[in-house]
Amino acid sequence: MHNYVIDVPAQAVVPVTTGGVFPVRRIYCVGQNYAKHIAEMGGSLKPEDRKPPFFFQKPSDAIFTGNDLPYPVLTQNLHHEAEMVLAIGTGGKEIGKAEALSHVYGLAVGIDLTRRDRQAEMKAQGRSWEIAKAFDGSAPISKIMPVEDAAKALKDGSISLTVNGETRQSAPLSEMIWSSAEIISVLSTHYELFPGDLIFTGTPEGVGPVVTGDIIVAGVTGLPELNIQIT
Repeated sequence: MHNYVIDVPAQAVVPVTTGGVFPVRRIYCVGQNYAKHIAEMGGSLKPEDRKPPFFFQKPSDAIFTGNDLPYPVLTQNLHHEAEMVLAIGTGGKEIGKAEALSHVYGLAVGIDLTRRDRQAEMKAQGRSWEIAKAFDGSAPISKIMPVEDAAKALKDGSISLTVNGETRQSAPLSEMIWSSAEIISVLSTHYELFPGDLIFTGTPEGVGPVVTGDIIVAGVTGLPELNIQIT
């Protein structure tokens, strides 16, 4: 009979604006949630073609809450994708759209960093492009603001991202194809949601490359800014 003891990394956590930390369980990401982003990636979306959202995941330890982010390995084409992030405080499954937002603990600003060259290779081969999305440090995130303090973002907010002071992404959140409530409702039919889950809600048009030395600032109306430098 053997007793096995191993040392494992501490659970990823995100600071909260009012104090304390939010422990991260899973990171869900919504793909193609802005029509203009779909177009810039070579696709199109007509109203009659509107389909349910699709999702992919990043590991919880992809979370990055620091300022200096090392340029990742295995890419020469790293892209930024600014997103509003929902932090789930109350879990459930098959959650109705009308009650979905009551499951949100808070909101944050995130960046879905993407190894675009790896993604293109995987698409061409008909393979999963997890390697393009789920790498170390691929989910930078701001502090989480409790939802009662962040009503502006959900009501009529906008999202933006600058690189070295130049605006790359800017759009009202109303341009999301699927609203925050719809995202939570549909996602909860695929997976049971739990406290600690994060949902990246998709990115608007204007995604593009960043290189070592670039300073990236992402923001959503009323939420703490996310400020990182690629090192």
